[in-house]
Amino acid sequence: MAIGLAQINPVIGNFEYNAKIIAKYIKKATDMNLDIIIFPEFALTGFPLGNIIERHPILAEENLKWLKGLAKITKGTAAVVGFIEPSKAKQGYNSSIAILKNGKIEQIVNDNYSEPIEIKGQKYKIFIDDGIFDCDIKELNSDIIVNCSANSVTFANDINLLQDKAREYKKTIIYVNQAGGNDNFVSEGTSRVINNNGQIIAQAKSFDEDFVSVDLNKENNIIKLTTSAVAKKEFSLDYEDELERTYNIIVQGIKDYFAKCGIKRAVLGLSGGLDSTVCAVLLADALGKENVFGISMPSKLTSDESKSDAKELANNLGIHFAEATIKPIVDTTTDCFSRLFENIEKDWNDRYTKSFTPDNIQARARATYLWGVSNEFPSCIPIATSDKSEAYMGYATINGDMSGGFAPIADVTKTKLFALARWLNKNRPQKNAIPESIILKKPGAELAIDPNTGKTLNAEDALMPYEFLDEIIWRIENKQESYNDLVNATFIYEKKNNISKEQKLEWLDKFYRRMSSALYKWAIMPPAVITGEHSINKAVYSQAITSGKINYKGSDESYIDRVLAD
Repeated sequence: MAIGLAQINPVIGNFEYNAKIIAKYIKKATDMNLDIIIFPEFALTGFPLGNIIERHPILAEENLKWLKGLAKITKGTAAVVGFIEPSKAKQGYNSSIAILKNGKIEQIVNDNYSEPIEIKGQKYKIFIDDGIFDCDIKELNSDIIVNCSANSVTFANDINLLQDKAREYKKTIIYVNQAGGNDNFVSEGTSRVINNNGQIIAQAKSFDEDFVSVDLNKENNIIKLTTSAVAKKEFSLDYEDELERTYNIIVQGIKDYFAKCGIKRAVLGLSGGLDSTVCAVLLADALGKENVFGISMPSKLTSDESKSDAKELANNLGIHFAEATIKPIVDTTTDCFSRLFENIEKDWNDRYTKSFTPDNIQARARATYLWGVSNEFPSCIPIATSDKSEAYMGYATINGDMSGGFAPIADVTKTKLFALARWLNKNRPQKNAIPESIILKKPGAELAIDPNTGKTLNAEDALMPYEFLDEIIWRIENKQESYNDLVNATFIYEKKNNISKEQKLEWLDKFYRRMSSALYKWAIMPPAVITGEHSINKAVYSQAITSGKINYKGSDESYIDRVLAD
C-alpha cells in the first residue's frame, strides 16, 4: 500500500494554476508506482471561496472542466482530489472529493456519509473537513481513514485529536491539509499518516507545499509531531511555546498575500516603537530585505532616541530607509482646519474644548507619505502596524496607523509582541537585529503631551497596563467571562502590583467603554493574519457596530422590574 500525500498551496479561483500543480503530483505518483495520491479539500479551487460562486456560478462549471481534464491524465494510480460541485438544492456549491483513475472520474464523495471506496483490495473511507469528528470510526467498514481538509490555524487543535481517534479505533488515518495563506487565513499543512497505534509515521512540512509518500506494508519510523497548537487553560505571560508558530504563520501569510495578489514590495513607517519594528522584521523575512522600505516620519514630539532606533533597526535588517519630517503637512493641515472649524462653529456651537484632532493630523500625515510612495512606485503597498491590544481599545487612527493594504500583527497582543521581539533577536540568523532600547521602551505614539508629566503620553497611561489589558482579552475570548467574573478574578498583574479595587473597576469600565466604541474600527481593518483560535478579525468574528450600547455589566431583577413598571 504505497500512498502519496500532496500538500499543495492553491490560489483561489485560479483553476489553471491549481490544476497544473495537481497534474505535476499525479504524474510524480504514477512514476513512483504509488497506489493512491491524496490531495486536500478544495485542491482545485482554493479556499476560502466566500460568496464568489453564488455571484459567479460559471466558476463551478469551470472547475468541473478542469477536473475532467485531470481525470484524463490518470493511469493506474488513483488520485483523490478536492473540488466543488454546483449545488442542486440551492444556489451555491458543495465541497466534494473526486476519485480519478484510468482516465476517468470513478467516484464522487460529496458528504461524510458516503460509502468507502475500494482501491487494490483496500477500503478507504473519505471524510471532508471536520466530519471525521462527528462519526464513530469503529463502526466503519473500512481499512484506512482519509481526512481531506483545508483547515486554517484557527482549527489547529482539532488535528491533534486525530492521533486519539486512530489509537482508540485501531485505524490508520491519512490527513491531507492545504498549506499557505489566503487573505486573513493561513493553513498550516502538516499533513500526516497516523498508524493504528496513534503514531505519526509520515509528515509533511508546516506552512509550505510538500509531497510525502509512505508504504504501509513496510515498517515505518515514528515521527515526533513538529508543530502543535495547545490551548492555554490559564492566562500566562510565558509565550515561549507559541512564538515560533506565530512567526511562521505571519511570515507565510505575508508571503502568500503579496505573491497571490501580484505585489512585491512593502513600505511602512518606522517609529522606533515595538509594533512597526516587529512588522519590519517579519516583512524583511517574508519578502526579502530589498523589497521593504522603512520611513522615519518625525514630528516636533518625536524623540531623538526614536529616530536613532528606527535608523539602527533599518541598518541591522538591511532594508531601505529614509527620513521625512511631517512638520510641513501638519502645519498646513492645522492652519486649513483652523479656518474651516471657525466657519463651522458659527452654526454648530458645541465644539470640543479638547479634541484628538492634533494627534490624528500627525498620524494621517504619515499615512499620506506611505500611500504616496505606494502610488508612485509599482508593486508596493503600505503596511498597517496596529496590534490586537490597541485594536480592542480603538487606540489607533483610521487613515493613520490603521491605514494600509495589509496588517501583519493585528491579531497579536502587545505582551506577546514583546516576547516575539526577544524571540526574533534570539532565533533569526541575524541575532539581535532589534535594538534593545526598542524592547525596553514604554510604548507610545508620541502624538501628545501628558499634562500630568509634561512628557509625551505613553500608551499605558492612556489605556491601562498591557499585562492587565491582555488578560482581560484572554479571559473574554477563551473563558467567555462576564464583567462580574472579571471583577472577582485575580489577575497576574494584581499578584505583582498592589492596586485598589477602585483602580481595577476603572480599568474594566474603560475596557468595555472603549471596546464598544471601537467596533467600527474593527470592521475597516485591512486584511490581517489570524494567528490563533480566537480573534476579532471580521473574517471570523462578527458583531454589529450598532451594538455598542450593550450593558456588559448585566442587570439585577429589581432594576428590570422598576424599568418595566414605569
